Amino acid sequence: MEGIRERVCVFAGSRPGNRPAYLDAARALGAAIAHRGLGMVYGGTTIGLMGACADAAMKGGSEVTGVLPRALTSREIAHHGITELRIVSSLHERKAVMSALSDAFIALPGGSGTMDELFEAITWRQLGLHDKPIGILDAEGYYADLIRFIEHSSREGFQPEGGLVIRRDAGELVDALLPGRARAT
Repeated sequence: MEGIRERVCVFAGSRPGNRPAYLDAARALGAAIAHRGLGMVYGGTTIGLMGACADAAMKGGSEVTGVLPRALTSREIAHHGITELRIVSSLHERKAVMSALSDAFIALPGGSGTMDELFEAITWRQLGLHDKPIGILDAEGYYADLIRFIEHSSREGFQPEGGLVIRRDAGELVDALLPGRARAT
């Protein structure tokens, strides 16, 4: 469908983390999304890895949609420099809207909020609520222990094997998630 832009939902930390490589990965992902003519959906803030990724995507010419719960707007973290900022009533609604707007999911490094979003996307796919690809950008091996846990859980029969695309390079990850659909601008 010409004119319809596919969107990648990015889950990421609201903090920059302790290693410069995490911010570098966030900026690289935003640039990779923009370079391929894709849109980006994310948590709607100016701070941390979220803000860095959104800024890089905007700088590259991507359409960026942020989804932010009303309670967080009072903290002056709402990103008003993106294409669209949707204010929703709760974190639950945020995740539902982000999922509905997106064609694929990517997790950058982050804390419990990022893990919550990632695991909800995984669970929804396992339950058949969507069939969208899910990827992890494993900057500096941040996700090594989580990947081991997921593999262990699969070996022990608690979840299906595979299903996650894991890369350390942002462009390779986007291309692997949306093969043949991602296009250079």
